[in-house]
Amino acid sequence: MSSTSKPSSSENIVAQKFDRCLADLIVKSGVGFSAGVIASVILFRRRAWPVALGTGFGAGMAYADCDRSFNPARIPGTRIIPASELKKDGSS
Repeated sequence: MSSTSKPSSSENIVAQKFDRCLADLIVKSGVGFSAGVIASVILFRRRAWPVALGTGFGAGMAYADCDRSFNPARIPGTRIIPASELKKDGSS
């Protein structure tokens, strides 16, 4: 790769975030599905609800991570400072 990188357009940034979210959804839902199958076979006498519950937990975790990726203001402890306050503080 070259040392001078071209700035990414906002469309490319959104596309990369969406791709990461989709990959995260597939991985976490798959892990939840696998854990549900294992729990179903070992603990719950081959019932279907552990599989659905595990898949739902995985999808929910992926959704929460994707929401934080697209809206960083929702991260607990994050404070958004308006640009007008930055200009006042920077001039003194």
